Amino acid sequence: MKSWRFWLGVLVSLFFLGWVLRDLLPEIERFWAALREAQYLWLIPGVAVYFLGVWARAWRWHYLLRRIKPIPTRVMFPVVAIGYMGNNIYPARAGEVLRAVVLKRREGVSVSASLATIIVERIFDGLVMLAFVFLNLPELSRLTAGAGVVGTGSIRQIALGGAALFFTALVVFLIAAMFPQRTQTLIEWLTQRLIPLRWREKTLALSERFLSGLEALRSPLDVWMIFLTSLVIWLFETGKYWFVMHAFPFEVSFFALMLMNGIVNLATTLPSAPGYIGTFDKPGIAVLEAYGVSTAVASSYTIVLHIALWLPITALGAYYLWREGLRWEAALKEAQ
Repeated sequence: MKSWRFWLGVLVSLFFLGWVLRDLLPEIERFWAALREAQYLWLIPGVAVYFLGVWARAWRWHYLLRRIKPIPTRVMFPVVAIGYMGNNIYPARAGEVLRAVVLKRREGVSVSASLATIIVERIFDGLVMLAFVFLNLPELSRLTAGAGVVGTGSIRQIALGGAALFFTALVVFLIAAMFPQRTQTLIEWLTQRLIPLRWREKTLALSERFLSGLEALRSPLDVWMIFLTSLVIWLFETGKYWFVMHAFPFEVSFFALMLMNGIVNLATTLPSAPGYIGTFDKPGIAVLEAYGVSTAVASSYTIVLHIALWLPITALGAYYLWREGLRWEAALKEAQ
């Protein structure tokens, strides 16, 4: 609450929420009607498919960590759910650190090594999201400045810039993984010149454990498997978008929902209030509006989808954290 980052996120969320409300007010009656008439039974298969994606995430994390310590996917699943809960409740994606802390408590894996694998996950997630956008580049021509968040040209520029950023990060991590000794030597050289004396020993120890978390990137087969698993994860999540769509009176292609998923998840990298309030909703509504869906229906669908993505996994993660015997405040303190 005292951090300027928290309040920046709140301001960004309020900006996007204000944008949503401004566009929605003229159609507010149709918005409530769409919510009343929605067939919410479609949320059941949507949530089921989503949890398959969470299980795939647990398997991917198990695969990334197996060279450090082989941990069964069934053990990883509760930890991943706790991480989701943390991201949905705490600001600044604190759930990523939280799940690394919980894994250390349960399995003894160092937090820095876990964080290395989590960063690798995020790089591959970003690449898949960008692939979803690029795959639908022809559809981007239908996004105009009046219908979308930004114009078509701007979306292309953002996608290209994001692709350059994620590919650069991946290349850096691949080089660090393939040449760990040289990377450690470089880190030692930088540490001697940039880090105060009292922090040097700890910095070097952390860097060694961090590099150990990159071992999965030393094999081309492993890199390919991580990418394929990331693709499966996000196709499962898009499957939830597709099932929830059937609860509302509109229909777009699965590829359109892939585009929506890609743009929405790239937008949630912006600072926001916990739960990606606003930064999830406005881009999602804008994409559907570009496909001819009315503002009222697009808003009702996106808000219900957001709740369906947030509530089940947050409740499950909170249950697992309670079962772990770790209070939220203590977990956050330990993560810090």
